[in-house]
Amino acid sequence: MNTLLSSPRRLVVALVAAGALGATGAGLITAREVRAQAGMPAAAAPAPLSASVALPDFSQITARYGAAVVNISVSGMRKASDAEDDDGAAAQPPRGIDPEDPFYEFFRRFGMPGMGAPGGRAVPMRGQGSGFIIDPSGIVLTNAHVVKGASSVTVKLTDRREFQAQVLGADPKTDIAVLKIDAHDLPTVKLGNSRDLQVGEWVLAIGAPFGFENTVTAGVVSAKGRSLPDDSYVPFIQTDAAVNPGNSGGPLFNARGEVVGINAQIYSRSGGFQGLSFAIPIEVASKVGQQIRATGQAHHARLGVAVQEVNQALADSFQLPRPEGALVASVEHGGPADQAGLQVGDVIRRVDGQPVVASGDLPAIVGQAAPGQKVQIEIWRQGQAQTLAATLGNARDKAAPVAQAEGTVGKGQLGLSLRPLAPQEARAAGVDKGLLVEDVRGPAALAGVQGGDVLLAINGTPVQGVAQVRAAMAKAGKSVALLIARDGDKIFVPVRLG
Repeated sequence: MNTLLSSPRRLVVALVAAGALGATGAGLITAREVRAQAGMPAAAAPAPLSASVALPDFSQITARYGAAVVNISVSGMRKASDAEDDDGAAAQPPRGIDPEDPFYEFFRRFGMPGMGAPGGRAVPMRGQGSGFIIDPSGIVLTNAHVVKGASSVTVKLTDRREFQAQVLGADPKTDIAVLKIDAHDLPTVKLGNSRDLQVGEWVLAIGAPFGFENTVTAGVVSAKGRSLPDDSYVPFIQTDAAVNPGNSGGPLFNARGEVVGINAQIYSRSGGFQGLSFAIPIEVASKVGQQIRATGQAHHARLGVAVQEVNQALADSFQLPRPEGALVASVEHGGPADQAGLQVGDVIRRVDGQPVVASGDLPAIVGQAAPGQKVQIEIWRQGQAQTLAATLGNARDKAAPVAQAEGTVGKGQLGLSLRPLAPQEARAAGVDKGLLVEDVRGPAALAGVQGGDVLLAINGTPVQGVAQVRAAMAKAGKSVALLIARDGDKIFVPVRLG
């Protein structure tokens, strides 16, 4: 089978039949002609998937906007223990030590004997990344981690001119930085809208992987709204376009040649591309970039809660129709959530109409709002939907943590031996009231509950005595959610009862 791409780049499939070549001289005839010559009935036409099957012309996008993509080189000084490249490559290995030596990794991290602690001395740092011009007067967008710790930033254009860049500001929470170079009448990209992106749609990345400038790679949108553990302020675009160290900060184009994201991260076990790339939506980057250009910094809102993921066991415990939302594990006293009436055990499902499916959606939505903004929060409490109004605070005041669920669940009875807290035990645990777990077995042990934990609530209902535990368990279904205090943290632990 041969594949012919003809103008306007529509995919044409033809068959080559020995002794039955068409009169075009190209050796290609259509499947219908083959069937007619062989006396076969015409095949039924397949139903079209869409009105157009045109493939994007990546060469035209590259020719038009490639000159607006720049290479960024940085240099500076870092502590030896932090000597990594811009995309997190490991520090230089110790000389004279066999990589197979069992102490190789120890010496790589902490230095050779007799050389002193590496963290106490500074070493030269160099790195490379990418960026793109958004204003002809020399404004460049890139990643904050590309220029982190740099004392010198050089921007190189495709015409080989180089400029010393000024870092106007960087926002680590969204990984966006804005640079300014002393140049005029520069080529620029066209900014698009990532909200219109569809999963499966073609995208194009341009950057400088491993220093190879103006490298073009293509792929499709694999998913949208991805929440990554260390970047909860950004709903990432996941693609399978090849992105490698040095691509950081480069643009992600849609098939119309519009920038829809900034390539920022990859998921890799090897350090190289393995099919999972993540880009910051251009709306997030543009909003942060505008704030940096205006004030030199970005502003993010906060709600003042710690949340955790809702799995099926927790959904069953709270009578949720689906395992979706952000489960409130703790509420900051006097914070915006506390003032709005949010309680531990509430499940946040929407903020100003935006759905909260995974717990990571909440900080991404709130973090992009402005401090002081009023929002409507749809919650699930005691088996019913409610709506609260909240005025968001400033993320600079205090960061809101995200709790992580622990352990697994099993079947059987609850299996807890409990007693009331003594006053000194309550002070040591940092709680007012609760029940001390003296012994744990069965499903509670399998779920991760430990002796010494403090039980605060069951399915969102506070418990201060064994009788309240029994009453809560009498109304429980197939699973319960135990609010546990441990080492100063609070977290819901789902326990499957059977």
